[in-house]
Amino acid sequence: MPDQHPHRHDHHTDHHRHDADRARPRALRIGVAGPVGTGKSSILATLCRELAGELPMAVVTNDIYTDEDARFLRSAGVLPTERIRAVETGACPHTAIRDDISANLDAVEDLEEAYGPLDLVLVESGGDNLTATFSPALADAQLFCIDVAGGGDVARKGGPGITGADLLIVNKTDLAPHVEVDVDTMVADARAARDGLPVLALSRHDRASTAELADWVRSVLDRHRVGTLVPTDPGPMAPHSHSHDS
Repeated sequence: MPDQHPHRHDHHTDHHRHDADRARPRALRIGVAGPVGTGKSSILATLCRELAGELPMAVVTNDIYTDEDARFLRSAGVLPTERIRAVETGACPHTAIRDDISANLDAVEDLEEAYGPLDLVLVESGGDNLTATFSPALADAQLFCIDVAGGGDVARKGGPGITGADLLIVNKTDLAPHVEVDVDTMVADARAARDGLPVLALSRHDRASTAELADWVRSVLDRHRVGTLVPTDPGPMAPHSHSHDS
């Protein structure tokens, strides 16, 4: 006998789909900050390779005058190109991640509207100094990146990114023999500065460390999904000035 209510099941399914979308939290936003050249874009590429197969995700990059980091990620093929957006800050990098987050927030929300529901949006800061941190209104969690090529004493120099970010990455550990840095000592210095917060020694060539990074993101996402993740502020940046201020 023909089905006399052919559309009932579709409406029922759509109703539950809409309810599920409403109940689903917005995407987790993770900020990635650190000085110029420490490997932030490489970390984003690593996370995309590790997680894009299981999580719908997108990326926002920041540069002062170019879209260099976005072009690097697009050329690497780690995500569909349309899911990688570039913000040209036109000013000091910290401004767009802490002082006036509107451009980044617009980019994140545009990606969620266009390609959502998303589970994860990574926001990369332009390269700045050791004091750059994200506003908790932009990033639900943040990682800070230093690298062995910057010197073995970097972790001891402190700053809110090093001491208070949710995760501190000591990057490019594979280069340590070439720059005469003891990774174990650098990591120990970092842990001493962070009062129990996690530190990860990372090399993109070391499968164990990249897997550990991906697992950290998964654990933060789990907390976000159940509503137990509370964004924290690593601390305000120190007073500073730049030559273009005068």
